[in-house]
Amino acid sequence: MSDVQVVRVGPESAAQVLRVVQEAFAARPPLDPPADALAETEETIARMLTPHGGLLACLDGEPVGALVLDPVGNTVYLRRFGVVPSAQGHGIAGRLIDAVVDHAEGYDDVTVVAREELPRTIRFWDRQGFREIDRRSPLVEMRRPLRTAVFQAPTPDAMHALGRSLAGQLAPGDLIVLSGELGAGKTTLTKGIGAGLGVRGEITSPTFVIARVHPSLVGGPALVHVDAYRLGGMEELDDLDLDTDLDTAVTVVEWGEGLAEGLTDSRLEVRIVRAEADEADPDAELDPRRVEITPVGPRWHALSFRGLG
Repeated sequence: MSDVQVVRVGPESAAQVLRVVQEAFAARPPLDPPADALAETEETIARMLTPHGGLLACLDGEPVGALVLDPVGNTVYLRRFGVVPSAQGHGIAGRLIDAVVDHAEGYDDVTVVAREELPRTIRFWDRQGFREIDRRSPLVEMRRPLRTAVFQAPTPDAMHALGRSLAGQLAPGDLIVLSGELGAGKTTLTKGIGAGLGVRGEITSPTFVIARVHPSLVGGPALVHVDAYRLGGMEELDDLDLDTDLDTAVTVVEWGEGLAEGLTDSRLEVRIVRAEADEADPDAELDPRRVEITPVGPRWHALSFRGLG
């Protein structure tokens, strides 16, 4: 198994960072105007690394990935992010992003600037939990909250297992807001949460009843499973005459994005995204999903979700 290590570096490592950047950017399609990274020198990279440093990824001791950290206000821009072509497919890019989270304490989010002529690059950042916040042709600015954890769920069993694992972090009064297209796997994830909580009753899509309450069989919190698609606002939950108090239950709200935020100042925002056609193996009987978990509010300040799954 290949050994991948990611280390924090400064201007003393400018030559290694430059070598990675040049090889990575030279392998990309030609752009007009050309990428600024192609004009970098050891001196310019050293100047970029001097204020806040960067990260260097090594595969079996050989530098294969790099980036420069550039904090601006409450965000950290990732500059000159690149992985050499020969090392792609080893998870180097993902390891670099995980390391950014470890080294950016005190900031709210991380930001990258991509080129709109490179849709595969934009899709890569999207798969890593980044969302477009600005576009000034040909540049696309994308941002990800630092605490967003991204998981791959290649099968329904994997989605169910992720839900069970997530349940271990939950307590009475917790709110999970689920979003994702029809058939993305929201109910499968909820079934896993229910299994992890040890609740009674089969968990199915609540579309036709708006909400179901699943009492605990193990003395823990009940699970309230809500479909917000047909609710005019989450205040309508008060009119459902549920057999439990939301403060003593775990509440999972499907289609709740933009509605459920007013229920509490703390919540987990869970977004499930199906793989693009060119991301999945056409010969495999898989329909993989990506699950993005973003904790919001003081309830989650001391918890990390990176170890789930």
